[in-house]
Amino acid sequence: MTTIYCVEDDGGIRELIACALKSGGYEVTSFDQGRALFQGLEKQLPQLILLDVMLPGEDGISILKRLKDSAVYREIPVIMLTAKSSEIDKVTGLEAGADDYITKPFGIMELLSRIKAVLRRSGGTYSNAAASIIQIENLKIDTERRSVFCGEKEAVLTFKEFELLAYLAKHRGNAISRDRLLEKVWGFQYEGETRTVDAHIKTLRQKLEAAGCTDFIQTVRGFGYKLI
Repeated sequence: MTTIYCVEDDGGIRELIACALKSGGYEVTSFDQGRALFQGLEKQLPQLILLDVMLPGEDGISILKRLKDSAVYREIPVIMLTAKSSEIDKVTGLEAGADDYITKPFGIMELLSRIKAVLRRSGGTYSNAAASIIQIENLKIDTERRSVFCGEKEAVLTFKEFELLAYLAKHRGNAISRDRLLEKVWGFQYEGETRTVDAHIKTLRQKLEAAGCTDFIQTVRGFGYKLI
């Protein structure tokens, strides 16, 4: 199901939007400020963000710029919501990277129509990219771009370290033997020993911990490893 994040400080409007989105078949999570949004993004990436301009603390335009400056979040489509109707406000939002701009008050049918249009336009880019992302808490693994982020900080991995992490992530919660990891990551023809797996796990852990992801890889004594 398509997930949409809504950032709106007005509780009544927030509830109205949430009900409309749910009736339209979307899964929705609402936030009242930017800090809560970024905490939510660390847990799950949505397919679209509805972002109010006038927010307590950090305003919507500033939040939008942070999203578009991030290698992890920049491809998420954003529709700005605002009571402002002047052309300069719309231009500012669009130039900052917004995909569309809706002025309050707006009709529910218009909102759903705009959302469908933006999702349709981004369908060949962000939707496919999102499908390639494995997200576990603040750990994000992009199998298409072959990148790993712990929150906003990238963990730069070697080819085999990435393959090892990706395999463990795809089988999260399952204990994988050293022999199995050697077979799947290094291949049937590899003549090395299982100590190769241990050595790569050690450096992988170090790089993840340095980037801010700790205790994700668990040792299964006498057997192998698993991602928790």
